[in-house]
Amino acid sequence: MNLIVFVGNAVPPKPVLNPQPVMSTPDTHPRLEIRNLRRAFAGREVVSDVSLKVTRGQVTCLLGPSGCGKSTTLRIIAGVEMQNSGEIYVDGNLVCDTVHRVPPEGRSIGLMFQDFALFPHLSVADNIAFGLKGSKSNKRARVLDLLEKIDLTRAIDQFPHELSGGEQQRVALARALAPRPSIMLMDEPFSGLDERLKDEIRDSTLDVLKAEGTAVLLVTHEPDEAMRMADEIALMRDGRIVQQGAPYNIYNAPVDKAAAAFFSDINVIRGKVKNAMVDTAFGAFLCPGRPDGTEVEIVIRPQHLRIDFDRGGRGPAPTPQDGTPARGIVERARFMGRESIVEFRMDFDGSVLHATVPSVFLPKAGTPLWLMLRRERCFVFPA
Repeated sequence: MNLIVFVGNAVPPKPVLNPQPVMSTPDTHPRLEIRNLRRAFAGREVVSDVSLKVTRGQVTCLLGPSGCGKSTTLRIIAGVEMQNSGEIYVDGNLVCDTVHRVPPEGRSIGLMFQDFALFPHLSVADNIAFGLKGSKSNKRARVLDLLEKIDLTRAIDQFPHELSGGEQQRVALARALAPRPSIMLMDEPFSGLDERLKDEIRDSTLDVLKAEGTAVLLVTHEPDEAMRMADEIALMRDGRIVQQGAPYNIYNAPVDKAAAAFFSDINVIRGKVKNAMVDTAFGAFLCPGRPDGTEVEIVIRPQHLRIDFDRGGRGPAPTPQDGTPARGIVERARFMGRESIVEFRMDFDGSVLHATVPSVFLPKAGTPLWLMLRRERCFVFPA
């Protein structure tokens, strides 16, 4: 069952180990901090030693494949699932460990799932006001403020079935934000939207969240969505966070081959170390510190391969930037709208490599061409 938690402002209990804690403020502590969360079901650990921090106005994406523990982590933070160990802090104050637990409605946390779960019998205004307390005039003012931010003032008296999917998503966002939660948890909130609308809705959602100063933890399995929305990405695999950082750093300095492959297609060139070098079709690669005989994988993305023409069996001259060229035979080429993908069978070892070219480039199968790769764009990992 999908839930939306509407948030109050209850003061959490004091930590048992600190009977007189110093009261914290959002300016001196992360809005959300989780420490060493662990959760197991039937002896199988689905969340393992997960720790992260989210500050005011920051969007952190918990990114990973289905079944890696993302949603379970979110449910633990929201309070609808209980961890086996670990601690959760909101604005520096402990809200949950294995002894004390603040209920979901007392955590100042908003929660949005894939299912917007709007009340069909209530108007847009009444849906947004559902979790609010206070006078009727104050509720109305808050509703109008949020409707203006999501550009849906015209729909104030409409019902959910009269709105498009994108409009329903924005109303669900406004309803979750109405009680002014410190933290917003979002579990694949855009997955049900039409692909054409996703970018527009994501951008408008991000604008509203930033304007509210809310700390956001967004769960997604889509790398493009994480790259578009996140200030920081926490890449999750098999219940663990394997890498965390700004999108640029995660993309350009992956921790391993699987991390690189999660964000885009990759080419893998395999070899063995000899005298701290690996011999490949593109010349030798330095592999210092690895003993002879070690198998390694050199990873490069298709967009970082450069194609040049064959000149009677000869290719371009080697350069310090592009290294030694290697010849391949075109097996197939496909136009994908924004780019073309060309598949090569390499002369050196019969391996297959893919290169992408902006716009239209469709050489015929059997055409010999030369490839060069940008050395600074390569990653070398143990096999």
